[in-house]
Amino acid sequence: MSGPYLHKDISRRTLLARAGQLGFLGAGAPLAMNLASAAEAAAVGADDYRALVCVFLYGGNDHGNTLVPYDPVNHSRYLGIRGGVAFQRKDLDKTALTPIRAQTLTDDLHYAFAPYCPRLKVLFDGGKLAPLLNVGSLITPLTLAQYKSSNRALYPTPPKLFSHNDQQCTWQAMGSEGSTVGWGGRLGDLALAGNDHALLTCISASGNAVFVSGNKALQYQISPSGAIAVKPFKEPEYGSPAISEALHQLITQPRQHAMENELTILARRSIEMEGIVNGALDKVTLQTNFDTVPGPNSLADQFKIVARLIGARKELGAKRQVFFVSLDGFDQHSNLVAKHSELMGKVDEALAAFYVATVEMGVQRQVTAFTASDFGRTLANNGDGSDHGWGSHHYVVGGAVHGGHYYGTAPHVSVDTDDQVGQGRLLPSTSIDQYAATLARWFGVPDSEIATVLPNIGNFDRTPLGFV
Repeated sequence: MSGPYLHKDISRRTLLARAGQLGFLGAGAPLAMNLASAAEAAAVGADDYRALVCVFLYGGNDHGNTLVPYDPVNHSRYLGIRGGVAFQRKDLDKTALTPIRAQTLTDDLHYAFAPYCPRLKVLFDGGKLAPLLNVGSLITPLTLAQYKSSNRALYPTPPKLFSHNDQQCTWQAMGSEGSTVGWGGRLGDLALAGNDHALLTCISASGNAVFVSGNKALQYQISPSGAIAVKPFKEPEYGSPAISEALHQLITQPRQHAMENELTILARRSIEMEGIVNGALDKVTLQTNFDTVPGPNSLADQFKIVARLIGARKELGAKRQVFFVSLDGFDQHSNLVAKHSELMGKVDEALAAFYVATVEMGVQRQVTAFTASDFGRTLANNGDGSDHGWGSHHYVVGGAVHGGHYYGTAPHVSVDTDDQVGQGRLLPSTSIDQYAATLARWFGVPDSEIATVLPNIGNFDRTPLGFV
């Protein structure tokens, strides 16, 4: 784990975590399959089933054109700052939001979802979606004066605040670029012993992601069609089954050297896990339609395989799981209106379909999805887009969510108030740690273990935010 505020752990655990990088064999790092017996007693209760799904929007989602000021006064302010990349108020009439219970926000703000997010409005109206306002990376709470102070020892800020790679790692791992353990993976560390197949505790449907890499829990990567096959065995080398069989024997036979033998075990269990996962998935049939709008949607494809894995939870002996899905392309310095419309339309479709699938399976109260992104964007436009920001708005979806209500503190619609640091870059009023801690408690992590997952939580109010 890297970063100025976390200790590095150069140990046996780190060595085991490195094994997760051998995912090219198709099933990730099956050394984790037998870690449950070696691990300490599970710190997460697992009498029922629960799953968290992180939805990462790579590039920095433009929160200002996702959740839009709608009341006349604040919309006028928004329009004056955003200019040509702003929505007209009449375009927001169908997606305007009315909280289920009375709620007064900063400057009497009323919001609407962007016109291309009608399904998210339906989830909000039905009490299944909760927006968390102005959340972002912090080491300790900061005022604007403290942010501007030169005393970084007393008022530390996350490393490289406006850097994509560093802020992606801060959101996923609470550390800067190069971090190897994510907070989703640390949740998995606490849940390993409750699952029959420890390897299926932390799963990415979006390639390698530090979020689902733990100290003991190793990420398992899956494709939209199922377990990732070891190619030479699925497609015989040079068209020869005999060559493939020889290769199979070569990479799975026992070795005398300890490290070579560990790699052999890795390969053998990777192949075995492919059969276990695909066999379980074959028994899951979903009626939910994940393809409701024209054009491909990779996020919907990822959500669909996650839903199928959840449908196979009993077959796979899973009690607690952490999933990762993602969509790229949110770094919109130009052509914001068209690009953002397309991308958020995909998010709208995918998240809504996933919730419907959990209802179909009867697990909507046991599965919670939440969004994350590098950072928000400037409220001020740069001509045809927006630039890197800091705080942002995020969304939690699920049957256990106390939705139809806003959480956190709404920022002023401004470029010069004390809740932003210039050009409308929001100074976060809620930390990622508080966001994650609320999700972790729902997942089953006891208060005594929250700091194991989130080392900086002691710097913040530990009261759950209440959205789930």
